[in-house]
Amino acid sequence: MSDSLALSEQRPAGDTMSEPVVQRNGRAATADDLTPLAFAGYAHFTAMQVRGGRVRGLDLHLERLRSASVELFGRALPDDRVRSHLRAALEAGPADLSLTATVYSPAGEFTVAGADVEPEVLVRTGPASSGPEGPLALATVEHERVLPAVKHVGEVAKTYFLRQAVAQGFDDAAFVDRRGRFSEASIWNLAFWDGAAVVWPVAEMLGGTTMGIVRRQLDRLGIPQREQEVRAADLPSLAGAVVMNSWTPGVAVHRIGSVPLPEAPSFVEALHRAYQAEPLTSP
Repeated sequence: MSDSLALSEQRPAGDTMSEPVVQRNGRAATADDLTPLAFAGYAHFTAMQVRGGRVRGLDLHLERLRSASVELFGRALPDDRVRSHLRAALEAGPADLSLTATVYSPAGEFTVAGADVEPEVLVRTGPASSGPEGPLALATVEHERVLPAVKHVGEVAKTYFLRQAVAQGFDDAAFVDRRGRFSEASIWNLAFWDGAAVVWPVAEMLGGTTMGIVRRQLDRLGIPQREQEVRAADLPSLAGAVVMNSWTPGVAVHRIGSVPLPEAPSFVEALHRAYQAEPLTSP
């Protein structure tokens, strides 16, 4: 079950080695548990960084899992049960780690599952990460994700376009839709800077939990932000760009396609400051 969480073959900056934990419904997963999932691709997930046994934006992660379960399976597990599965994994690992919680239906894929089939939770932990240092260069690729509001597994296009971009001398790929609007990058949300406000692109996309954290904390800090359709022709007028995901609230982007962008350190610093303002919460 692929969840497309690797930027490249290299270990991201900030990783530390730790023994991985893989649990199904709060207990150590066996080979029999995992065998039917090895070739499955109908599931959704959320990924988070755990520091000191706590996470930022826990409410956003729970909301993501809840809404995606209703979309894919017609029902969702109670938040308390999901939290108990997260706690079980955290108790089995170090204080700082990366955690991925994947929700799937035991009915499998290519079947019609009734509402009586309850979803299950697979939790995996790994080394803590803070993402690449950047700045990054992004290739521009026309691509629209299926069910863009759901963080679902098995998205071959993301890895394919990432590898194509690297082969062309870029670090990753930024997606534009059929109307030429930037939406997101392979495993990242995009954010831009106009010199005075944070600019969030308008298009069909996955709303990231880190993006949600940053947006509400920017509001509390009084830092202006707005939404805008952003196309390639708009890039020269912008004063900076970043990518963000569960690893980091902002990695500078210095080029998209052939268009150079300023690194805008004050912009990146503001995003990191907003992220750090979000309190850590225990599951």
